[in-house]
Amino acid sequence: MRALRRAARPRSARIALAVLTVIVVLAVAGGALAPHDPLAQNPTDMLSGPSAAHLLGTDYLGRDVLSRLVAGTGLSVAGALEAVAAAMLLGVLPGLASVWLGRTVEWSLQRVADTLMIMPFTVFAIAVVAALGNGMHQAMLALGVLYAPLYFRITRAAALGLKQAQYVEAAELMGASRWWILRTHVWGKILPTVAVTTAQAVGQALLVVSSLTFLGLGVQPPAPTWGGMLASDLGYLAQQPWAPLIPGLAIMLTVGALNLLADAIRDSGTGTTTLHDKATASTARTEEAEHRVTTG
Repeated sequence: MRALRRAARPRSARIALAVLTVIVVLAVAGGALAPHDPLAQNPTDMLSGPSAAHLLGTDYLGRDVLSRLVAGTGLSVAGALEAVAAAMLLGVLPGLASVWLGRTVEWSLQRVADTLMIMPFTVFAIAVVAALGNGMHQAMLALGVLYAPLYFRITRAAALGLKQAQYVEAAELMGASRWWILRTHVWGKILPTVAVTTAQAVGQALLVVSSLTFLGLGVQPPAPTWGGMLASDLGYLAQQPWAPLIPGLAIMLTVGALNLLADAIRDSGTGTTTLHDKATASTARTEEAEHRVTTG
């Protein structure tokens, strides 16, 4: 945890945390903070520009854009967090298990991860939604399954490097259990690497969630989402050419802040950069070795 505290010292990290704090507040209390009902329609005031009554104008149904932007933050962010949480659950634990539970488990889990890595995000999500129904949780579960190999590879590579450490080998020789070694010597070391991966993954998931809601998947209209607002605004560019910039800017600021935070954690000077780079390099070497064994 000291790595995370030290990562908050740079100015870029503080700016990113300030932006993300605003996003979190809007996600939690967006409905209460919205100046108008985000679903209320006003046919007499459609596609109006910014004014004192509507600071960001109104959309094609006369709904207040600011209210929909604020209220839509919760669904947009919650979708990304749900997908990443599922990915962590499906990726981190199997990644650790593949290192400590024998070659059969290792081979099986790696083949599953390899299969998931080649699947396209949007096509797979559409297929899952078609099979299970068009809902938020179905779409986010599909994203979580496809993001799981990222956590699997990073966690496995980091755990492989730690397993060869002398203090871990000494603990094994002294009869320490696997769970004790994982809890005492491994988890605390890979946590900063998982934090870097999570910050980046949330940003990527937010982009994918916005893409899915842009296509009408996951969250159904009239519920406001950033992707849904972007889709509806594109149909009225002639009347409001600036309208798509509003949800697009919200997405850009959030993803940019998450990437800045990930960079700050990685560059915090506590060994996170080295461990993350070693994990990535170890993953590449492991895949190359597996390829030689398979083909040779």
